[in-house]
Amino acid sequence: MPATETTVPQPSRTEPALIRNFCIIAHIDHGKSTLADRMLQITGVVDTRQMREQYLDRMDIERERGITIKSQAVRMPWSPTDGGSSGGAHILNMIDTPGHVDFTYEVSRSLAACEGCVLLVDAAQGIEAQTLANLYLAMENDLTIIPVLNKIDLPAAQPEKFAAELAGLIGCDPADVLRVSAKTGEGVEQLLDEVVRQVPAPVGVKDAPARAMIFDSVYDSYRGVVTYVKVVDGTLGRRERIKMMSTGAQHELLEIGTNSPEMTPADGLSVGEVGYLITGVKDVRQSKVGDTVTRLSKGATEPLGGYKDPKPMVFSGLYPVDGSDYPELRDALDKLQLNDAALVYEPETSAALGFGFRVGFLGLLHLEVIRERLEREFNLDLIATAPNVIYRVVLEDRTEHVVTNPSEFPVGKIEEVYEPVVRATVLTPSEYIGAVMELCQNRRGTLLGMDYLSEERVEIRYTLPLAEVVFDFFDQLKSKTRGYASLDYEPTGEQSSQLVKVDILLHGDKVDAFSAITHKDKAYAYGVRLVAKLKELIPRQAFEVPVQAAIGSRVIARETIRAIRKDVLAKCYGGDISRKRKLLEKQKEGKKRMKMVGSVEVPQDAFIAVLSSDDGDSKAKK
Repeated sequence: MPATETTVPQPSRTEPALIRNFCIIAHIDHGKSTLADRMLQITGVVDTRQMREQYLDRMDIERERGITIKSQAVRMPWSPTDGGSSGGAHILNMIDTPGHVDFTYEVSRSLAACEGCVLLVDAAQGIEAQTLANLYLAMENDLTIIPVLNKIDLPAAQPEKFAAELAGLIGCDPADVLRVSAKTGEGVEQLLDEVVRQVPAPVGVKDAPARAMIFDSVYDSYRGVVTYVKVVDGTLGRRERIKMMSTGAQHELLEIGTNSPEMTPADGLSVGEVGYLITGVKDVRQSKVGDTVTRLSKGATEPLGGYKDPKPMVFSGLYPVDGSDYPELRDALDKLQLNDAALVYEPETSAALGFGFRVGFLGLLHLEVIRERLEREFNLDLIATAPNVIYRVVLEDRTEHVVTNPSEFPVGKIEEVYEPVVRATVLTPSEYIGAVMELCQNRRGTLLGMDYLSEERVEIRYTLPLAEVVFDFFDQLKSKTRGYASLDYEPTGEQSSQLVKVDILLHGDKVDAFSAITHKDKAYAYGVRLVAKLKELIPRQAFEVPVQAAIGSRVIARETIRAIRKDVLAKCYGGDISRKRKLLEKQKEGKKRMKMVGSVEVPQDAFIAVLSSDDGDSKAKK
């Protein structure tokens, strides 16, 4: 866009004092992407003809669901309307972040690349769980926080009430809480002025050896790896030789520039600037999020702090329906891992489903999004097994086993089983306290505390086993509170629990693919439900097949799939009964022999129906 290139000053000439790096944080559906749209329009980097809703959300899934999955950085010019001491053309580097709890890692990386943030709250809904979680993240990063109420144009908006709540939370005056309408654009110019006035300029040494932090990267099939960086010290220029400090990889900078919002090449980037680097590298492992980029000659010796590695919360197996697609699935996961630093995976085989991968996710929505992206962007047909969490099993001889898959559960005398627990924060109207507490108690929760944010809204804190949260907890919470409650959770370690492995036996043989780890009190109900489901799904064989659920050697549930019986008497049109009896005895003997050698045929459809996480996925979408 020619208009963009003329408006934005060349990066190499921008003084750090005129740069402001900030991001927008909020709960899901509080208007972050709409506010970003208005800012793009008001600053003139996107003209009216090219404007569309959710301009920075590039993926089809984001646009269809109306949620942000991937953070997007954009550079905008802004001259404060109030004039004054802060007057002059400033450069605003804005990052639009996701709001869902599963994408908190995206938010934390974005915060590390900023000096300030806009905390956005819906004036009709008020403070919600993810608002608090993102606020605490911003406080940990020591950022300047600008409180903003959005959607003040709605008839249901209560700006005075929620401004007081927000002010009490941050410790400011209610009058300092800005009121905007991202939809109409009201108050957005004043917000941009406040960003210039309140957010501090980036601090760095211009003459020091170059150091730039990689905060994100994407894979482009034509240009290779595109790396997004924030320059902390020194300058980086085009055609320079650079080095990645953690991997030691060396590259030539083919292109360097900024996003405003499309890629705009420049001569270089200096202190405090946010931009992109292209080296033409196709190997996705050479551009690691959190790494430090420096010059090859006279480069820095000390890397920057980097990020904490995210810990996967939920594991699920991903298998191609067609086994020959396995190499394509591996390459697709490699490329997605660059776009999504929180994704971890390792190869896995299953007797039922063949070769696939055990993939770690941050939550159920993360699982659903990754699966959908693999199917859409890489044209793969996949089976996703039911999600489960990591357990630590200690045997009587004090040996430890880490279990990510029920088939890995050790055999022998078990001393203790440890499961991951989370600290869950639920914000709900006070009338639903009883329903929320009942739900948490049924999910083996332990109450930590309860605080009233106002007369109508209460914050309830519980310790819950992660395995109880990842399936349908959120769905149940929404239905019990008519959609008013919001949930946020963070891992807080592990606890010892009475967990058992439930095995499914077909004709006396264990089928590992159907095994599950569950709490002792819920094992019976799980076993009964699964054997009933398998009885419906497995076709009748030529012999009787018992379907059993067992804990160790103790059978806890059983169903029987009746045999298909061939009518051997069809050819008998009369005669003595002894002849008919002789034929029936002969058939009985044949069935007995078949039962001794026969193996049960389980169709692929039955495996897919039992193992697939479709129920969980539909809940995650909500």
